[in-house]
Amino acid sequence: MDGIHDLGGKQGFGNVELDASSIEKRHIHGFNERWHAAVFTIMNSLFAHGAAANTDHFRHSVERIDPINYLSDGYYGRWLGGAETMLVEAGLLTQDEVNNRVLSKGHKVAEPIAARPAEQSPTFAPRSAAYHPTAQREPLANPIFAIGDNVVAHSLGGTGHTRLPSYVRGISGQIIAAHGAWVFPDANAHGHGEAPKHLYTVRYQGADLWGPNAEESVVLNIDLFEPYLELAQ
Repeated sequence: MDGIHDLGGKQGFGNVELDASSIEKRHIHGFNERWHAAVFTIMNSLFAHGAAANTDHFRHSVERIDPINYLSDGYYGRWLGGAETMLVEAGLLTQDEVNNRVLSKGHKVAEPIAARPAEQSPTFAPRSAAYHPTAQREPLANPIFAIGDNVVAHSLGGTGHTRLPSYVRGISGQIIAAHGAWVFPDANAHGHGEAPKHLYTVRYQGADLWGPNAEESVVLNIDLFEPYLELAQ
């Protein structure tokens, strides 16, 4: 989906500042704040009990939190927003219960949990008992593209989850590697099964992405799924 989470190539956010004290805290304790550890535990519980069906489902829940909060809540704040969204959509909590909890702690309720709540909660199939160390799967079809092909990413939009960043859409690049078939996040996030699709590494020239002021030596390699691509004309 198009949203504030897709920050690649966006301008005006300034430099990425590193906080030495935060890095030291994480190195010693694993988390900067105690509540970060609590959120981490909550998320592991949601995955264990099925409220978070898979990583793609979780990522899509984070994408849909309020855009202002997305930028201001920090890493684990976004995790918490995603967790609340999945719990409400799974019917384990209600929006009112979350709001009342916030009010009981003396805080204001700024906005609904999800800026783009699902009209209908997705239904996910039971998890397979098979162990998969990676998301690579057996292909369902032969690959359409080959190494050396020049391709263009579709100008896709919409409200569904995707791993296609906006800054490469409509830009021509060259396939430099083929990785076989992998779980397709665009389907997996919405309960449509793993739907394995072929995955390729596409190389883009910096000037094609960032314009004539880009450094001449800059290239960007991005892994993109087959449904995102078509042959360049």
